[in-house]
Amino acid sequence: MAPDPTTSAAGGAPPAGTGLPERGRFASASVPRHLARGALGFGALAGALALLPVAGPAGLLLAPVGLLALRGCPMCWTIGLVETVSAGRLRRSCDNGSCALRRA
Repeated sequence: MAPDPTTSAAGGAPPAGTGLPERGRFASASVPRHLARGALGFGALAGALALLPVAGPAGLLLAPVGLLALRGCPMCWTIGLVETVSAGRLRRSCDNGSCALRRA
């Protein structure tokens, strides 16, 4: 299987010199896509809890769908939202042993 040219092996960031913005491990390709995943994930989790009195334990079958859409947990989704929004807007630069975030 050939490596994906848009990502590197460490952390999902594109290799240097490709012109693509750096994205974190939890980031999506776009903010609308990330928000759609969040709506699906949180909706499925809420549905699993709301259907519990009506459908019993069978309603909990929506919980794995919600966790899969959120990529594991609500906090992972939140981190991904921050990474998606900030992708390409901030750059880390290190000079003489000190690092800082700067606007791109």
